[in-house]
Amino acid sequence: MSANEAFDLEIRDESIRLGQLLKLANLAEDGIHAKELISEGEVTVNGQVETRRGAQIRQNDVVCVNGECVKISSRA
Repeated sequence: MSANEAFDLEIRDESIRLGQLLKLANLAEDGIHAKELISEGEVTVNGQVETRRGAQIRQNDVVCVNGECVKISSRA
């Protein structure tokens, strides 16, 4: 799935940490699974591998895991 096929995910704040986002978007089962996905280099943010679980994800960022992508929108 590409960024053009990403589903939108609205967050309530200006940003969210990557690990939290993966759980919120159901791309990870729990925090441990999110940590594993990130540390194994299976997560991309805007097309670049991201290995920091605490990376701040903001509006219009596209996060992909195993071919599933979400595009972030914000209420803030």
